[in-house]
Amino acid sequence: MNMLVDLFLTFARVGVMTFGGGYAMLPILEREVCDNKKWAEPAELMDYYAIGQCTPGVIAVNVATFLGSKIRGTIGAVVATAGMVFPSLVIITVIAALISNFSDLMWVQNAFAGIRVCVCVLIFNAVVKLWKAAVVDARAFVIFAVVLLGSVFLNLSPVVYVLLAGVAGIGLQIKKIPDKKS
Repeated sequence: MNMLVDLFLTFARVGVMTFGGGYAMLPILEREVCDNKKWAEPAELMDYYAIGQCTPGVIAVNVATFLGSKIRGTIGAVVATAGMVFPSLVIITVIAALISNFSDLMWVQNAFAGIRVCVCVLIFNAVVKLWKAAVVDARAFVIFAVVLLGSVFLNLSPVVYVLLAGVAGIGLQIKKIPDKKS
């Protein structure tokens, strides 16, 4: 029971700090799950991010569900997911009740403009951390470059990029394209 309470409270802490969506919460989740609780390694958490991006739903909720399942099975998945969504549910309900009354105020508009900039920085920090952990050799850089170019110039679903990158990772490993670290 203590573990379930710990799961709920940990993911509720992450959930309450998740301004800007799933990517903005990645550094917070990594600190809580990998550094503080030692429930997962950073590489494992990155795998959950990737899977969470491909599966339907919000990435933060998906990652919480995967981690809860790993830690305590189905009940852990439910408790971690509830912990992740509970703060958002409360905050969104309060904001929804009040926003229409205050959205025309200049200070509210300015606050939201500042929050958007902050969220961009949080997402950028998450990208830098993911880059350092994922792009570790020439093969990974090639996959990164191809996906980046494809996402800039083509209008495909992110699922297509993830599937193709997975196939490419398998293919490059089989082919053993030489790189400097091999």
